Amino acid sequence: MDAAEEISKAEEFSDKNASKIHERIVKRQQLLAEGAERRKEARQKQTVAGERSEVFLEAFNAERAGLEQLLSGCLGAERTAVTRDLEEAAAKMAELQKLLNDSMMFLNQYEIRVAQSALQKLQASLSESREQAMPKKKFNFRSRSKAAEKNSAPPPAAPPAVTEADGAAAASQQPDFSHISDQLLEKTSEEIQSRDVLLTHLTNCKVRLYGSPSTLHLKHLHGCEVLCGPVATSVFVDHCTNSVLAFPCQQLRTHNTSDTQVYLHVTSRAIIEDCRGVGFAPFSWSYPTLDQDFSSSGLDPNRNNWSQVDDFNWLAAGTPSPNWTVIPEADRKTTWDP
Repeated sequence: MDAAEEISKAEEFSDKNASKIHERIVKRQQLLAEGAERRKEARQKQTVAGERSEVFLEAFNAERAGLEQLLSGCLGAERTAVTRDLEEAAAKMAELQKLLNDSMMFLNQYEIRVAQSALQKLQASLSESREQAMPKKKFNFRSRSKAAEKNSAPPPAAPPAVTEADGAAAASQQPDFSHISDQLLEKTSEEIQSRDVLLTHLTNCKVRLYGSPSTLHLKHLHGCEVLCGPVATSVFVDHCTNSVLAFPCQQLRTHNTSDTQVYLHVTSRAIIEDCRGVGFAPFSWSYPTLDQDFSSSGLDPNRNNWSQVDDFNWLAAGTPSPNWTVIPEADRKTTWDP
């Protein structure tokens, strides 16, 4: 090989190296530019989320203050005015719940917990105001003639009273259904709308709750089937066995429950504790006014985290809890008629 050929090949090799170096430089510049653009977008999203959070908190706090003022005005007011104000307060509660549900995607967990706590306090105030203004009538036996009393059979023994073990809800309200066996039990929308509903000590009963209650408490149920319309805030399940439950809600908390199926629509995450054999499937019950009740509750019908379950007794990361399962599609209940 002569000197000229060697020089030519050296120049060619040098040109190739220079080209590769140039390509690497261009590629690195592109990667740096893309990285800078991603960081810029992330900062913009964070800024937008922060701005949305500020707007939410301002609106939420303003509506909450107005609702608190409305409820405080119920004290000592005449019955007609109180009834009107309580209806308005219930509607505002539903709007406030919907505002929170629609804003969860850009709020942090602390902001969500604070808002949920505020809503629970408002709901308690609403329930207290309603109870003070419109207390439930106590059942009284009609007076009977002496002859009728002589010919009548002795009255049946009264059912056992609800004990402290039934929880705070039972202590603050009368049960809607309690100590009943082998019956079909129903409540209409007018009876439960925006109310706290309590079912306790039921055995082999089928329960249908049409409407949108504020909260739902299920305690000491055995062999029951309970179907409920959209619950604006939380459902609390405690000491239930061999039952089938179906409801939409914002939050579900289940304690001391076993061998029970839950057909669930939930916009946050379900929580279980001290449970075993609990199965979950998506909510599938339907009735004519379900869409209307979803709207009243403020729940998002398109947001369902039914299979996102946190077990407080199972902290092994990466290993599924043995206390709950997803019900296989072939085993899911599809017929709900009584």
